Amino acid sequence: MQRKAAIYKVRNCRWYTMKIVLRIGGSILGAPPSSKIVREYKRVISTLVSEGNSVGVVVGGGRSARRYIKSAKSLKLSHSQQDTVAIAVSRLNASIVSMAFGVGDKVPLSVGEAVAVLSKKKVMVMGGLKPGITTDTVATLLANRWKADLFIKGSDQEGIYTSDPRKDKNSVKLDKITYAQLVKIIGTKHTPGIHSIVDPVAAGMLARSKTKLIVFNGKKPENVTDAVHGRKIGTLVVSR
Repeated sequence: MQRKAAIYKVRNCRWYTMKIVLRIGGSILGAPPSSKIVREYKRVISTLVSEGNSVGVVVGGGRSARRYIKSAKSLKLSHSQQDTVAIAVSRLNASIVSMAFGVGDKVPLSVGEAVAVLSKKKVMVMGGLKPGITTDTVATLLANRWKADLFIKGSDQEGIYTSDPRKDKNSVKLDKITYAQLVKIIGTKHTPGIHSIVDPVAAGMLARSKTKLIVFNGKKPENVTDAVHGRKIGTLVVSR
């Protein structure tokens, strides 16, 4: 009887593995990426992989990208050119993280390439793709194409709030919301270097695909494990 109970418990805790898209904000990685943070994420992702999961990682450019955008803007470069500069920074970050994770020194330059890598390896790291879309949207495109089970984002906030908590002391963290509510909070406009908890374009795409999203404090990499294992963490965003 004890042996049967043990088997039943294992089956109920680990009844399937997942395809996970992990978005790590540039503000979390640091400028340049923090070796401590990268090592901690490597440890967490290694644990997820040992459980049978696959993880597609998308990283941003953070403060470094925004500094370059500011310079490009002062030189009167177009929005497209400003985005191109930010993409280069995000890809540099992705290269460093990919090498540190032991995945390789080349990062995918398209969603198709990313999915191809994930068909052979359990972990893939990439940065931006093209002007006009943020790395949130890149991660969303990957999630849709790869048919990911879960989209998780490590942000510089504990989750999604009713308003920007850095500007509004009365802002309240939300444990669970719908995509419709999320869009009302963040708006719908994209600009180069946008620093929104979730990119508006990505939010709309995730809503249409009904992909489950969890936004949490990325400065604590262990939160990734909690999110994947279904523990209450950050903010859960669902279609309805």
